[in-house]
Amino acid sequence: MSRKSRIDAPGVMHHIIARGIERCKIFRDDADCNNFLDRLSLGRIINDTVTVMRRLLTGYAVSHSRHHGHLFQNRYKSILCQEDAYLLELVRYIHLNPVCAELVSDIKALDWISMRSLVTV
Repeated sequence: MSRKSRIDAPGVMHHIIARGIERCKIFRDDADCNNFLDRLSLGRIINDTVTVMRRLLTGYAVSHSRHHGHLFQNRYKSILCQEDAYLLELVRYIHLNPVCAELVSDIKALDWISMRSLVTV
């Protein structure tokens, strides 16, 4: 049975979710983070969200697996952000997630300048 096609609506914001196997960290060090960000910056010239995400996540997963083993649990999820209420809840979730995931002790401990420190081992 084939998978459903992804919805790609040009000009509409997407909430993209990619989870590490057993919720493992996606970046193990600064080199991993820089690799991902470099790949992400290359996606700016592509207007098709599905193509950008496929290239970004597949390329990064292949690179990561060479050094650390398998990375992603499943395909990424994509949710269209069409309602203001959903977008507001999403922004709140993203900003509070490091506290909820116990990556930092409390909201005062968040370093908004350098979130990279939350994703490294």
